[in-house]
Amino acid sequence: MSRVSQAQALENRRRAVAAASQLFRERGVNGISVADLMKSIGLTTGGFYKQFPSKEALIAEAAQAAFGDLDALLASFDAAHGDHDTARGALLDFYLSAEHRDQPGTGCPTAGFAGDVAREPTAGEVRETYAAGVKEFAGWMSTDVDDGLPMVATLVGAILLARATAGTELSERILESTHKALTSPPESRPAP
Repeated sequence: MSRVSQAQALENRRRAVAAASQLFRERGVNGISVADLMKSIGLTTGGFYKQFPSKEALIAEAAQAAFGDLDALLASFDAAHGDHDTARGALLDFYLSAEHRDQPGTGCPTAGFAGDVAREPTAGEVRETYAAGVKEFAGWMSTDVDDGLPMVATLVGAILLARATAGTELSERILESTHKALTSPPESRPAP
């Protein structure tokens, strides 16, 4: 039986984390088994336990990787649009799109991991990783007026509802009406 080189072991770990990051957002943490995850990257279940002490450890690492991808996306919006206000507007356009709704595996981890993290115990690495990612996203969305949390909560709620109603006319209305509400001048927004 041949041993895997240290470099190959690191590559296998990276592939497992990347696949888990995508599959957990697509199917949920309980929607993908360790065996299915490892099969998706062409490795055995035994290989998993050489890399990770538990599925929970992988979940935390996958969430951290997903938030790293989000950070890179946000940086690319800043780089492409020159000023942060324009970048924030472009992100709204992307976030509230059918493309983002229909690709949860590569979509926002704030939405992708929300349901699973909500069911996790209140303490632990997964919850801490998720909270740190939400805080970073809110910081990027912040303005002179608020800390970004209302915007993040609205975006995540809208994309979750749009995904839950995908294939119906309501899903499109959720995306469109949320986009309109968030991009309209404050004086033209309906009163609560």
